[in-house]
Amino acid sequence: MPTKRPGTAAARSRQRVDVRRRRRRLALLLVLAVVVTGGWFGARALVRSVVSPQCTISAAGMKETFDPEQTANAALIAALSVKRNLPPRAATIALTTAFQESKIRNLRFGDRDSLGLFQQRPSQGWGTAAQILDPVHASNAFYDALTRYPGYATADITTIAQQVQKSGYPEAYRDHEGQGRVLASTLTGHSPAGLTCRLDAVKGAATPQRVARELADQMGVSTVRSGDGFLTVTAPSTTAAWAVAQWTVARADLYGATKVTVGDRAWQRSSGDQGWSSGRDGTTVTVSLG
Repeated sequence: MPTKRPGTAAARSRQRVDVRRRRRRLALLLVLAVVVTGGWFGARALVRSVVSPQCTISAAGMKETFDPEQTANAALIAALSVKRNLPPRAATIALTTAFQESKIRNLRFGDRDSLGLFQQRPSQGWGTAAQILDPVHASNAFYDALTRYPGYATADITTIAQQVQKSGYPEAYRDHEGQGRVLASTLTGHSPAGLTCRLDAVKGAATPQRVARELADQMGVSTVRSGDGFLTVTAPSTTAAWAVAQWTVARADLYGATKVTVGDRAWQRSSGDQGWSSGRDGTTVTVSLG
C-alpha cells in the first residue's frame, strides 16, 4: 500500500481555493472592463447628444428633431409656399416629398441623374443640373408641378406626391407625412414658438443686407429695416411674423443669428434647448446677428 505523504490534501485544498480566488478576480476584472467600456461609449453618446447642433420642432402634439442643414432647407421650401400664397398643405406635401427623396438635403448625387432636394432629373424636364441644385429653383419647380393638379390641397399626401414625382416607391412618402406636417405647420407660422435650435457658437455672421435679400427672395418679405448687426421686419399678421421668425431661427446657423424676437417673445442662441421666452406675440420681428 502506498505511503500517504503528509500535508498533500491540505496543499490540494489550498490550491483549489487559490484557483477559485483567481477566477473570481478575473471575472471581476472582466465585469469592470465591460462596465467601464459601456460607460465610456454611453458617456460619448451622452456628450454627442448634449453638444451636437440640433433643431427641435413641435406642433399638434408631435415632436421631431433635425440637424441645422435639414432645418435650413426645410425653411426655404416652406418660405416659397408662403411667397406663392399657397395653402400650408402645399408645404406639407413638398416637405414630405423632400424628406423621402433626400432627407431634406441638397444632394449632388442620386439614382441615375437624380439631384437635389427632390431628386429631380434633368432628363425628365426639371431643369439643368445646375438649376436643380439651386434649392429655390428646385422648390419652385416642385410647386409648379404640384399646382397643376386640381384638388391637391385636399388630396391624400402620398397620392399627390407620387403624381408629381412618379417615384419607383410610391408608398414610401406615407412614412414621412408626420415630419412634413410638423415642419410645414411651424415654418409657415401656424404653430407659434414651435421651433428651437441648439447651435454652436457663432463663427461668422452674415450681413443684415444678405439676410434681408434672402428673406425677400424666399418669402417675398420686403418690409425690412436693417442696421449695424440687426434687421427688423414688420409683418401684416402674427402668423406672418412667426413664419419670418422661425425661418430665421431655422437658418440661424447659416446667418450667425444670436437672437430673434417676436413681440415680447425671444429665442436666444445662448439659451440652448430652452426655446422661446414667454410673453405677448406681435407683428414685429427683430433679428440680431453675430
